[in-house]
Amino acid sequence: MSADLPPDEFRSAMHRVAEMVADYLEEVEEYPVFPAVAPGEVAASLPVSPPVEGEPIDRVLDDYKALIEPAMTHWNHPGFMAYIATTGSGPGILGESLAAALNANAMLWRTSPAATELEERVCDWLRQMLDLPAAFSGHINDTASMSTLLALAAARQRLYPETRRKGVAGGPVMTIYCSDQTHSSIEKSAIALGLGLDQVRKIESDGDLRLRPEKLAAAIEEDLAAGFHPMAVVACAGTTSTGSVDPIRAVVDICRRHCLWLHIDAAYAGGAAICAEYRALMEGLEEADSIVVNPHKWLFTPVDCSILFNRHPDLLREAFWVLPEYLKTDDGAVTNLMDLGVQLGKRFRSLKLWMVIRAFGVRGMQERIREHCRLAGWLAGEIESAPGFELAAPVPFAIVAFRARLDGASGEQEDEFNERLMARINAAGPVMLSHSKLHGRYVLRVVIGNLRTTEKHVRAVWRLIRQEAAALLAERKAV
Repeated sequence: MSADLPPDEFRSAMHRVAEMVADYLEEVEEYPVFPAVAPGEVAASLPVSPPVEGEPIDRVLDDYKALIEPAMTHWNHPGFMAYIATTGSGPGILGESLAAALNANAMLWRTSPAATELEERVCDWLRQMLDLPAAFSGHINDTASMSTLLALAAARQRLYPETRRKGVAGGPVMTIYCSDQTHSSIEKSAIALGLGLDQVRKIESDGDLRLRPEKLAAAIEEDLAAGFHPMAVVACAGTTSTGSVDPIRAVVDICRRHCLWLHIDAAYAGGAAICAEYRALMEGLEEADSIVVNPHKWLFTPVDCSILFNRHPDLLREAFWVLPEYLKTDDGAVTNLMDLGVQLGKRFRSLKLWMVIRAFGVRGMQERIREHCRLAGWLAGEIESAPGFELAAPVPFAIVAFRARLDGASGEQEDEFNERLMARINAAGPVMLSHSKLHGRYVLRVVIGNLRTTEKHVRAVWRLIRQEAAALLAERKAV
């Protein structure tokens, strides 16, 4: 008995998987974006107990095709325009496959020299693409939630280094500041770091959903007067709901005045900053202490791949450095990626990003991002000029937030109408949207970020939106 699949059987299965993946990408539009399954339905189709004896790999692949693929929400579908639309591109998929074969754990330089040094180099490539100074170093995490957690841990280490040994109990009460549009990962980081939700100050945003600097400054002064210890500010360069960009330069000035760490969440729109005209919307980005950018969001890299750029990597090492005897080496002045966070294990994520950048080139990536923004701009113009609809926020990148309007209706009635409208749109099959609330009102979001999304798809979703809104309005009038 072969310990692993026999080479000929593995080669045959890999050829079949290659065909399945290529067919899936070519034919994904044949699926509805969201599957017609109920909770528990997939589990009910699977055996309760594992097989005692091994099964032929072709049978396993048959079951994948019959049970798993059709029951997925298809993020690689051109009609996926919900949350933050992403792409697992061809080059990235190839890189992910090769990384799986290598099965590297790049915790130490010694455990994977190529993975360590490629990660450093590809992060520096992206630093250059983003026009950031050489003072920033980067490393790859799984998601922006982890990158942000690590950045705030470094901020805590700078403010109160005794935390590493003593913990936060009995120490200063440290506070974090962010806008009311900031991602929920900030609150989760406060929980994980022992600061607590009560120490997260949500600063009111303005009419364009940008943090208000005067409110930030006032909140910091108020906390200082009350004996709190301001630790960090998190500014956004592209919020999740609308893509709005905080006034970074003004925030930088406030942080410098109070010696606060500035972390910038550019997980979504950081990808667009490889284009000069969108980078210009983020003036002051280069002055941050740390920045998170997710290549798996808008740089066409399969999930997961999040880069934390940091001016102070030594603070990360101070915060997390633990070296048991069994991990000691004599390799000299090398980077050991395990020292830069809480995770010891380290996937070879840089390979797929390296392959994406090389296959598309910087110019090719810029062209694709500009096309997404052009399509979003077209849709925003259509919504703005259409009776019965309104834009809910400016559209600096490729997130279009909007809502249907009802003459003579209350805010609550309009919210209910828009919620039902989104449900009808998503039930139709060829597209999936998601929602948010802005200034307390329910809004729909169209997010364009998939390489397979073309003008044809954007025009189709606009037709579907109008069609379902008209049908819902007719039903409402008939009651």
